[in-house]
Amino acid sequence: MFIDQTLYVGRPAESREPREDRCYDLLDRLGVSYYRVDHEAAENIPDCELVEGLLGCGICKNLFLTNRQQTDFYLLIMPGEKPFKTKLLSRQIGTARLSFGSPADMERLLDLYPGSVSVLGLMNDREGKVQLVIDRELLDAADFGCHPCRNTSSLRFSTKALVEQILPAMGHEPIYVDLPWVIEE
Repeated sequence: MFIDQTLYVGRPAESREPREDRCYDLLDRLGVSYYRVDHEAAENIPDCELVEGLLGCGICKNLFLTNRQQTDFYLLIMPGEKPFKTKLLSRQIGTARLSFGSPADMERLLDLYPGSVSVLGLMNDREGKVQLVIDRELLDAADFGCHPCRNTSSLRFSTKALVEQILPAMGHEPIYVDLPWVIEE
């Protein structure tokens, strides 16, 4: 994977795709300091390993989920390397069996596409149809890494800014869960 070996401060000088520019607009409007790394498309956690080294923090796993009836939608953010079992999450949030949401629902609700899912996409969910779910372990890290709604850049900002500024500005009160590192079958 090609990675621009530069750690940038703030937004790019040139305008980018509108969904990415809206992320920078939000962070700038809130006065959130952030670093940026540009790279080839990183569609999964293994692709992000090189990026994490340059960025100086982990990039979280972002899962767009729905219930069986496809009436309730969730965005789960959790440590990238942590394993995931839907039944363990379902039990903690009190919902029926969960599965991955469709690309069409992802685009309709969050203006995102597979591989670019990010907590910042919640700014596009003005009707509050997607419930944010955060693995509490993410709160232990000083910094938070994610894509700016496009998987060719990655951002780092403080976890404190995420919780105290960004999430309230997007109007999404998270549900906190404790997902295990070891999953017994």
